[in-house]
Amino acid sequence: MREIDITGFAEVHAAGGYVLDVREPGEYVAGHVPGAVLVPMSQLGQRVAELPTDGRIHVICASGNRSLVVTDALQRAGYDAVSVAGGTNGWRMAGRSVVTGMDAR
Repeated sequence: MREIDITGFAEVHAAGGYVLDVREPGEYVAGHVPGAVLVPMSQLGQRVAELPTDGRIHVICASGNRSLVVTDALQRAGYDAVSVAGGTNGWRMAGRSVVTGMDAR
């Protein structure tokens, strides 16, 4: 599986699933899924050791394009990763709340 839809992601998120936000810091500060960990796509190569290896990684960006690229790379590297279809924009459009600022919560 390469992607998860917003409804499925909302269920996983509510259960405490790991969320990796690969947008740039300015985008993250403007609004992100609660609990999402920021590792910009441009820094992923240097920070991949920070990612969990014991569960699924839900990769999110603004619309789903960058997250698909990152998901494919993570899967090739042996991670259990899926892209959140629609991204943070889809999350917002579904009426879900976002957090602003650098704090993940």
